[in-house]
Amino acid sequence: MIRVDHLALRGLRARGHHGVLEREREEGQTFVVDVELGLDTRPAAGGDDLAQTVHYGVLAEEIVGIVEGEPVDLIETLAQRIADACLAHTRVQVAEVIVHKPDAPITVPFDDVTITIKRSRA
Repeated sequence: MIRVDHLALRGLRARGHHGVLEREREEGQTFVVDVELGLDTRPAAGGDDLAQTVHYGVLAEEIVGIVEGEPVDLIETLAQRIADACLAHTRVQVAEVIVHKPDAPITVPFDDVTITIKRSRA
């Protein structure tokens, strides 16, 4: 049985130019990202060895780079790109990604728009 522990990054903020509207592409807006990674942390804990886990500082910078990078129309696409980056770290077996778009161009009062995806190696 494979043991899966959970490592989470919550509330990563970055300005991106994602969306289908021209205004979104030109002006940009803040996106907030939460990720939860499933991995076995026993090798890292046993040897107190960063190389045996995920360097969450590096991953945070990668995620911000994706949000600030090439614009896409859909937050679904943005979430997939972030999940792919998480799974590129060999220790990660599962990645759950939530992308928040709190300033989405909606004409009625709302708190947030989110997409949640879960991807795995299997």
